[in-house]
Parts: sequence; C-alpha cells; structure tokens
Amino acid sequence: MKKLRMMALLCLYFPCLSYAQDHMIQDSVMIKTPQGHTLSAVVVRKSGALKPQPTALMFFMYANTAQSIREAKYAADRGYVGVVADTRGKRLSPDTVAPYENEVVDVNAVISWIIQQPWSNGAVGMYGGSYSGFAQWAALKNPHPALKTIVPYVAAIPGQGLPMENGIFLNANYQWAFYVTNNKYVDNGVNNDHARWRKMRAEWYRTGAAYNKIDSIDGTKNPWLQKWLSHPSYDSYWQAMVPYGKDYANINIPVLSITGYYDDGQISALQYLKDHYQYNPKAEHYLIIGPYDHFGAQKGGNPLLYGYQVDPIALIKTREITFDWLDYILKGGSKPSILKDKINYQVMGANEWQHAPSIAAMSDKRLKFYLSRKKEDNNYLMSTTLPSKNGYHEQIVDLADRHTTNNDYYPDPIIKEELDRENGLFFITPPFEQDMSVNGFFSGNLIASINKRDMDIGVVLYELTPEGKYFQLSYFLGRASYLKDATKRHLLTPNKKEKLLFEKTRMVSRQLRKGSRLVVVLNIDKNPFAQINYGTGKDVSKETIRDATSPLQIKWFEESYIEIPIKGKTP
Repeated sequence: MKKLRMMALLCLYFPCLSYAQDHMIQDSVMIKTPQGHTLSAVVVRKSGALKPQPTALMFFMYANTAQSIREAKYAADRGYVGVVADTRGKRLSPDTVAPYENEVVDVNAVISWIIQQPWSNGAVGMYGGSYSGFAQWAALKNPHPALKTIVPYVAAIPGQGLPMENGIFLNANYQWAFYVTNNKYVDNGVNNDHARWRKMRAEWYRTGAAYNKIDSIDGTKNPWLQKWLSHPSYDSYWQAMVPYGKDYANINIPVLSITGYYDDGQISALQYLKDHYQYNPKAEHYLIIGPYDHFGAQKGGNPLLYGYQVDPIALIKTREITFDWLDYILKGGSKPSILKDKINYQVMGANEWQHAPSIAAMSDKRLKFYLSRKKEDNNYLMSTTLPSKNGYHEQIVDLADRHTTNNDYYPDPIIKEELDRENGLFFITPPFEQDMSVNGFFSGNLIASINKRDMDIGVVLYELTPEGKYFQLSYFLGRASYLKDATKRHLLTPNKKEKLLFEKTRMVSRQLRKGSRLVVVLNIDKNPFAQINYGTGKDVSKETIRDATSPLQIKWFEESYIEIPIKGKTP
C-alpha cells in the first residue's frame, strides 16, 4: 500500500512517469530551452532512490526510445539518475534538426533543467561515444558549473575529423546527414544502402565530376554536404561548435577520453586531448587507448579486429570503466584501476598495458629517417644520416587517369601479405637489432616541389615483421595547403622547394621484435573515397577532371624525413 501511495503521488507531479519493475521511467520528458526550443528526454530513477542523486547524462543524436531507456536504466542501477536527452529536432522535439550547430547551447540547457529537478543533487557527469562524445565537448565551449566531468569515447570534431580530415572531404560518412535528418529517429534504410553509395562513389570517380556535384550523381540533394563544402577551412563556422584555442584554458573539470588505434575519428578524439593540455597544462585529462575501431572502443574492443587477433589483455569493459570513473569523481569512489597515469595504452604484441604522464613520455626518443635514393630490392632505404640535399625522388601522377587509384591507406586488413605497388614510393628501414616499441604519433617533414599549386598527400606506416608480413601501424592523410594552418589555405608555389610538415597522424603502440623493419609508403591521394585535388588552387570542391591538364609532377627531396617515436633500445 505504501508503494502504491508513493506511485500515486509521483504520478501527480510527473504525468509521464511509468513504473517498470524496480525503475521509475519517464520516456516523454520535454525540456524548454532559454532560446525557446524544445528537447525531449528519457529519465530513469531507481524506485528506492528517495534522496537527490548525481545525474549521468548522455546527449543523443540517434533517437531510439527503447535504447535510451536501457541506457538510462543502467545508470539508475549504478546509483544515478539516468538521463538521455535527444538532439534538437529528434524524437519528440518539434524543432528542426541541425547537426552540430546547436549543441553548445542545448546541452547546457539540459544541464540547467536537470539541476532544477527535486531528484538532482546538483552534480552532472556526461558520457558517450562519437556524436555523444562531441556533444560533451560542445557543452564545454561554455562550461556549466554543474557539469563535473565528461567521459567522451571516440569523440568527433566537426571540421577536423569529419566530414573532412586535414582539409580533405571524405566520402565514408556521406550518407550520415540523410541518416540523422530524414526523420525524427534514424533512417536505417538509407544508411545501410551500401550498393547505392558504392555506385555513387564509383560513378563520381569515373566521370571526374566536381565534388560539389556528387549529390547530383546520386540523384538526391544533400544540403548539409553543400553547406559544409562552403566551409573548406577550419573557420569560425566549425570553431563555434567546440572549444577552440584559449577556450581550453577554462576547462578545469576531470576528463576521461577513450579511443582506439584504428578508430576512424581518432585524430579528433586526441586533438581534444592535445589542445586541452596545450592551453591548460594542469588539466586532469586521462586517456585510455588500445587496438579498437570506432565502434569497438565504445564497448571495449573485439577479439578479432580487421583480421588481427588482439592481445587478450586489450579487451576492457568501457561502460563499467565509465561508471567507475563517475563514482570516482561524483561519489568519492576509487579511481578505475586501469588509470595508472594520464596516458594509458595497450602495447600491441606485448599483451600489456603501459602508462605515461604525457604523450611525449610514451617514448624515449624519436628516430629520424631520411628518404634516401639508395635501393634495396623494390624499396628505397631510409637513412639515419642526411643524404644529399639536391637528390630527389620523382613521382608523376596522372590525375585524369581513372583506370587506377592512388593511396591504399585504410587498415582493413591490418595485416597484409603484400602491399599494392602499382604506385607510390616505398621506403624501408634496416632491421632492428633489438626488441622495441613504436609508441605515439609518427610525423614528418616532406621537402618537395610540384608543378601545381596544391596536392593531397598520403603517408602509411607499416611494420614488416620477421615473417615477412606487413602490419599497418598508422597513416596520415592531408592537404598540403592546410599543413601550416587549418584555418587558412596557403597554396604552394609551382616548382618551388617547400617544407611540408605533418603531425596529425594516428597514435599507435606496437611491440617490434628483433629483425622487424619499418616501411613507409608515400603517395598522392586519388581514389573514389575522397575529394580529388587537381592542384589549380581553386576551391577543390569545384574542380573537375578537365582541370587535370598536365600530370602532377613531384620532386620528393632526399632531405625529407619521417620521425618515429620509439621506446626501448635503438640500433
């Protein structure tokens, strides 16, 4: 009788409340923002929770009531009020959805609503992956005093990881705008129509049409793509969506980031971390990273990843770690045991976790390898001593050619029996004389001259194992004209020797055995999976195959070098 009276009282104050087993569930909560918009949310509490509690908040683009209830129930079972709020325009919201554009104000509006509720103790922690990871950082553009911590997994940065990477628009996520804006939930039919998107990419590549006409080839207008293409630099449009520059100095709450070596969006997830420490050296920002892809990192990994059998110790439980962290910050619990230091990384091939106070401290030194012209079989040898400054490798790429593609960089499978040698330049180190590990981000300084005004560069890093297999470690993909400054394009001067420094590669940790070698593949990006840069200096999205004119001619000078972060004895 006492429980029934309590339920009746709750229903008086919360008309959308339902009682399911041990949980009080509100699945149709409507939240008014100060700007006059309406968001929907799911709120779940444990039935016996009578005192105010901290809130575990997820901000969610992929509206699904049943999934949101499951997520919020898990939080309630861990001693929180579980709240899953939908992006403006999704689920029950009557407004229009605008991906990435409103989260800075909307997430904080939800937090303000939460702390006004009688069940809130005034403390909020956020968590979640990909878009939900982005939403957490969006909230920190203007930090809310009630937001005490965030746990972003594989967090996206619009404009830096998608829809473009290092200045190059990618096709991998082309259908995403339709997927999340076609209706109030998600359009699985369009998202899973892989044949349609393969056909579109192939036809666009075959015809050499301008990139901004790719939706015409598909037959359906993509207004979001067109809007994004009007911002090819990381300009104020993108900068307004997440913290930028000195904004990070104001972020003083603890952060736990989780991502993977093979997460497509890793450069975004780790850019947040690098910027946070750059502008706030005393930041309490922890990282967990291992052999995970974009979806694997959000659950803790898969035993088999793109053909690679991961070390057993690499498999973790992301959600459990998340709520252990929330307990640590919001309830005075113990820090998750995996967090031995700020940077916590699984060393592939060693079946162990290692820990460092910073990314730089992951390695003992950086080995510098120059791109010499000395040959060994079908490779060029990389040298630790500076070769001639006047020597160079010549590469010619016919940008009008549609019979071949350039730059096979995607790590699927991770382990290859042989590399595609139809094009590109291949460089190899001498065999390592001791066991050691590659830990961190590789980088480079490419000294080059070209006959055009721009080019898109691909650099792929492999381990050649003693057994003769190629284990992909990391890669770089980027536009030469954005290497100096992502916010402003700096075109190259034809036939002028230029320094092209790059560092936004993917972090990796891999144990190398004695006898292993490193292989670097240097190429130009030309394939159906991204914009094609014809080098005229015009807006790349407006260039067509008619702009190819003469082939791209590159001189890669021998003084170019690649730097590899190494831990352990070196040769």
